[in-house]
Amino acid sequence: MHYISAEGLEKSYGINPLFNHISFHINEGDKIALIARNGIGKSTLLRILNGTETPDAGKLFINKDVTVALFEQDPKFDEDKTVLENIFHTSHPVLNIIREYEMASESEDGEALAELFSKMDDLNAWDFEVKVKQILTKLNIHHLEQPVSNLSGGQRKRVALAKTLIDIGFNHQHTLLMMDEPTNHLDVEMIEWLENYINQENVTLLLVTHDRYFLDAVSEEIWELERSEMYVYRGDYENYIERKAARIESELSSIDKAKNEYRKELEWMRKQPKARTTKSKSRQDNFYEIEAKAKQKIEDAQVQLQVKMSRLGGKIIEMKKVYKSFGKTPIIKGFDYTFSKGERIGIIGKNGVGKSTFLNMLQQLEPVDSGKINIGDTIVFGNFSQQGLVIKEDMRVIEYVKTFAENFPLANGGSLSAAQFLELFLFTPDKQYTYLTALSGGEKKRLQLLTILFRNPNFLILDEPTNDLDLPTLSVLENFLSEYKGCVLIVSHDRYFMDKLVDHLFVFEGDGEVKDFPGNYTQYRLWLKENEKKENKWQVLEQEKSKGKSLDDALSDINNRQPVTTKRKLSFKEKKEFEDLEKEIPILEEEKKAITEKMSSGNISFEELNLLSEKITSITHQLEEKELRWLQLSENI
Repeated sequence: MHYISAEGLEKSYGINPLFNHISFHINEGDKIALIARNGIGKSTLLRILNGTETPDAGKLFINKDVTVALFEQDPKFDEDKTVLENIFHTSHPVLNIIREYEMASESEDGEALAELFSKMDDLNAWDFEVKVKQILTKLNIHHLEQPVSNLSGGQRKRVALAKTLIDIGFNHQHTLLMMDEPTNHLDVEMIEWLENYINQENVTLLLVTHDRYFLDAVSEEIWELERSEMYVYRGDYENYIERKAARIESELSSIDKAKNEYRKELEWMRKQPKARTTKSKSRQDNFYEIEAKAKQKIEDAQVQLQVKMSRLGGKIIEMKKVYKSFGKTPIIKGFDYTFSKGERIGIIGKNGVGKSTFLNMLQQLEPVDSGKINIGDTIVFGNFSQQGLVIKEDMRVIEYVKTFAENFPLANGGSLSAAQFLELFLFTPDKQYTYLTALSGGEKKRLQLLTILFRNPNFLILDEPTNDLDLPTLSVLENFLSEYKGCVLIVSHDRYFMDKLVDHLFVFEGDGEVKDFPGNYTQYRLWLKENEKKENKWQVLEQEKSKGKSLDDALSDINNRQPVTTKRKLSFKEKKEFEDLEKEIPILEEEKKAITEKMSSGNISFEELNLLSEKITSITHQLEEKELRWLQLSENI
């Protein structure tokens, strides 16, 4: 089913075009990731599709049977109402009865629950109630009767996400789910649950995210907004990187050819008299097209981070028997650790276990209950906090940067002016005179990072650094941190970012326990799963032994058990793909057969034989891919 068509969409803010004459289609079952640098127009495009903004030009068609649901970065609530009232904002008999049931359940009103049981039966509401309960539990949403005005930023995001998922779960048929950075403020377990939930629901999805593992898990196609145009890539993030590099190389080659032609045409133009014939006018008009192409700039813009680091002495930080609690909740108990030069440590754990408190104690921003934290004399902290950019008054970007220094030292011994340094961080001369309040969330994060690095830190503390940063900036930040000689502590729910950078993990397990795991996040998750398997096996073994079996017999029975496999149902899109493959494979086989017969006829030229040989190689490759995909899909028929 066709959902959305856009033809020639255009949108600008002032003189700056966000996108120019872009066209696209969204069909049922599509799963698309939209990526671009901050300020290019990702969120604006989502709002145009949602109807909350209008394009400057172009046509937009949305199927009347399609519901468009948008999860925004800054969710809007009715601040006077409770969490429950905001989540169940739609009036419908099933939703109303589930809202009443959740309210009675939370208040433990047995009499009301008994009455609601029969109403739930009458409306067949139990299946959907189970789904609602799962969403609320997995997103750690409790105390449903409190007003949303009391919630923290992270809690508001999770409530908004629950509201969106419940809405699409209830109006599941023909819904386009658009999500703008849904993984911000979610811990890793929540993100993994959300991946599974979206894939099980088989929704049609348009997604903006910086989380590359999440992107690969839930999307099948990548749209990139760049230089006011849209580029489409099928496949995962790695394929996008490879194909984008090839595209840029091709465009640069094309520009080089245009430059050569431009030089020749320029020489001709200079020799021409002012009076133009029809023929020369045509050539002159063509000249201006060549000139525009020759002067085109293909900037795969990247943040360049080459700041000078303060000298790091022999003593870094020592933590000796450190205890810290909030009330009766322990954060750490008797923690001992001595940091070494160049360590890259990831910090993981559920929300609320004390990760940010631990970072504050290290910087002596938070006192310890007992124990000692000894900090080396040469340590200069660079704290990239969740608090974001701190400004006392609104000012222009260049003015704000100059409050730190006029010039900044580089690793190679040179220095840059504030304006030059800002350009390296993708702040163009025009952007440098923008007021701080007018910057996007990602631009503020980029500016925050810049101001931290100005201080030449040798111990970087990054608390959720990837939130609101665009993928190009993230990629360069990762490359910089890989070469950084100082110490790095990272708290992040971005698994890709953690896997690429950290050597080992501090795992906050709760109740004050902190485990030092020797590996990255993915290795830790694999270790956890292996441990769960072992625990499950021993539990089953104990059950078998309790039936009177010997240890050998119990082990033999467990090892001989066949794993139970369940078939996953094909999505609508996969069914359509399977049907198309059944039509395409015979056509390709016939074409291959015809070419083979022609090649073996003996009456064709050498040039034609070469062309046919290349064609049959291409067809054979297509057949192999399509037959393999057909086999994969047929297993779930």
